[in-house]
Amino acid sequence: MIETVFALLLIWDHEIKEHRIQPSLSKCLKAKRVSMRDKSPTDRVVYKCIKSKAEIEVYMGEKKITKLILE
Repeated sequence: MIETVFALLLIWDHEIKEHRIQPSLSKCLKAKRVSMRDKSPTDRVVYKCIKSKAEIEVYMGEKKITKLILE
């Protein structure tokens, strides 16, 4: 099933390594701030919040992103 979602992306060396669905943009930005506090300045990790279409699967009552559709 395809939905429009807010996602928090973990980008490492210009590759998306992880993505998490967030309920709203404000929750996404809050999670980004918390994640940025835990990383050291020498890390090559970038966190980014996006609103995008994604293929979603529901597993045990939780939505999970199977594929991001970046346009």
